[in-house]
Amino acid sequence: MLKLINRTLAEEFSIELKYVDNIISLIDEGNTIPFIARYRKELTGHQDDQLLRKFADRLSYLRNLEKRKAEVASSISEQGKMTEELAGKLEEAKTLAEVEDIYRPYRPKKRTRAMIAAEKGLKPLADIILAQELKKGSPEEIAASYVSEEKGVLTPRQAVEGALDIIAETVSDDADLRKRLRDITMLNGAVVSKMADSEKEEAKTYLMYADYREEVSTIPSHRILAINRGEAEGVLKVKIELDRELALRVVCSHFVKGESIFRQLVEAACGDSYDRLIQPSLEREIRAQLTERASEQAIKMFEVNLKPLLLQPPVKDKVVLGLDPAYRTGCKIAVVDMTGKVLDTAVVYPTPPQNKTEESKKVLKDLIYKHDVDVVAIGNGTASKEAEIFVAGLIRELDRKVMYAVVNEAGASVYSASKLAAEEFPDFDVSLRSAVSIARRLQDPLAELIKIDPKAIGVGQYQHDMPQARLNSVLAGVLEDCVSSVGVNLNTASAQLLTHVSGLNSAIAKNIVRFREQNGKFRSRAELMKVEKLGPKAFEQCAGFLRIPGGESVLDNTAVHPESYGAAEKLLSLFGYNELDVEQRKISDLPQKVKAMGEEKVAKLCGVGVFTLRDIVSELLKPGRDIRDELPQPVLRSDIMTLDDLREGMELLGTVRNVVDFGAFVDIGVHQDGLVHISELSERFVRHPSDVVEVGQQVKVRVIGVDRDRSRISLSMKGVPKGA
Repeated sequence: MLKLINRTLAEEFSIELKYVDNIISLIDEGNTIPFIARYRKELTGHQDDQLLRKFADRLSYLRNLEKRKAEVASSISEQGKMTEELAGKLEEAKTLAEVEDIYRPYRPKKRTRAMIAAEKGLKPLADIILAQELKKGSPEEIAASYVSEEKGVLTPRQAVEGALDIIAETVSDDADLRKRLRDITMLNGAVVSKMADSEKEEAKTYLMYADYREEVSTIPSHRILAINRGEAEGVLKVKIELDRELALRVVCSHFVKGESIFRQLVEAACGDSYDRLIQPSLEREIRAQLTERASEQAIKMFEVNLKPLLLQPPVKDKVVLGLDPAYRTGCKIAVVDMTGKVLDTAVVYPTPPQNKTEESKKVLKDLIYKHDVDVVAIGNGTASKEAEIFVAGLIRELDRKVMYAVVNEAGASVYSASKLAAEEFPDFDVSLRSAVSIARRLQDPLAELIKIDPKAIGVGQYQHDMPQARLNSVLAGVLEDCVSSVGVNLNTASAQLLTHVSGLNSAIAKNIVRFREQNGKFRSRAELMKVEKLGPKAFEQCAGFLRIPGGESVLDNTAVHPESYGAAEKLLSLFGYNELDVEQRKISDLPQKVKAMGEEKVAKLCGVGVFTLRDIVSELLKPGRDIRDELPQPVLRSDIMTLDDLREGMELLGTVRNVVDFGAFVDIGVHQDGLVHISELSERFVRHPSDVVEVGQQVKVRVIGVDRDRSRISLSMKGVPKGA
């Protein structure tokens, strides 16, 4: 059975069976996905982390499927009802739904009408009626012999009715019929919603679904989730509709066998079975299936959006003034140095109702000159536009170059009220912590955003309606992959950041920080083995993702794994280099030398595979490399634009803030993000917006509509030259 799973995975993922066997073994040995993807390429056929996570999910599903098949087979066998045919159907079942359909007739049930009828001795009559072999006589005549006052069957009619209850349940329990009806409903059914309570405040949100109908086969995921939420809020009534005549024809075709004295009775039992038993349960199943599909799509979009958000390029080597805008309570200010250390704080009141503009300018000017501030980071929440106007005016009055950026502050309030923030800044109030978070987000988005529950970061849709365990698992994987791809400075990383490194948990992360505080900076990766609870397996999984700038070996500041240090040293020696040459960037011709000798030959001499050799060469060329540095930097501004400044036809540079199923929201420098509808993303057909844009990407857009009353901006990327 295990080999069957392996073959299934090989076919589904188009991976050679030997690599499938290796991947499964690596997963079962407790290796993390980032570790497998990065350091076991020879064993996996160089599969990336995204494919490996999908592979692991599918492996888990197939194993659960086999486990459920075994449970069902055991239950049916214990009842003495297992047959070769049943065993064959179970073995061939490809989904959990198919397994449950097979199990339905044998599953323990609450006392049903059919059970009551069977207790009255009417099962033989039901078998006679369902066989439909008699051409003469009447059903009542046949049923007369089943009348029993003792059993509560007083008339032939009552006997027939009881028998039909048994037949109705038999029809309902037919696995092949259920599968066919499920398929037909998925193809021809419709999702229908009506307004349940138009008086509720939330009703206006769901006006488009007040009298709504869409095919099951085509309804997009975001509409399923919107309808579900409307139903949960008591605003909508929702059902799945299928042409009843079509459904009954299908049911009858399975059980009606031509002309007999029982034909009408069997047809009636089929109709009762469909209306009372099959349709309600199929509706529940299909809605659950649609919801699961929609949830998986929403989770996928969350995953797609979160990764580029976390990997936004940091604004390095800048002193940043973080400004958390507000009206009545004032704008909170925090100045942080190049390392994120808080240098100063303040509160100013440049916004309504106080409007203390000049007084606020003086405070900020003093802070800017005192700490040599390079950039002002403004949160994009309440009063953001007013704060931006204020900062832009202030900058024009300065005699030094200062830029500003509007920072997505989603989740900053969640962080500021968290236990972690309280531990970091016990003497700061909540709003000042938010200002610090906003400043640090500009300096190092990954290190700051990692502190916040991903669901609060502001990307994706309906995140609170998702299966939370599944969502949390996927997002944890994204965090782990992002942290692993960037690498973590072992001597500066917080315990929170270290928690997301491959192979580390919260306890070990805290122990690393404690060890660092007690013993000073780590000088080598090997010192990690002295950390409490960090054993050989954890070291193997985490070491390659931790960096030590200025350590004993330059290799400790690369993604070269300690297990490959010997190979790296052999490689350098082979071509007359040493570690000092690596530090001084004097090995730029190494790739050419490797190519000239031949990759396979060099790899063999170094005792590694070709994939590992390539990774070692790449890392030696750029020790301390941050992959984020190669991405476009955030847009820094020195002037302001408002909604009133927008005109149709204007071409602007913006930043993608969120990607959803129907388009992308783009920040163009005004308080409201503009929407590029999926139809406006490209001249060519776009299957999904994520195929064209991603969160954090800088794009050129054209304004095609401004609704000032509703503060809505419509944008287009059609015919707009790409790039800045």
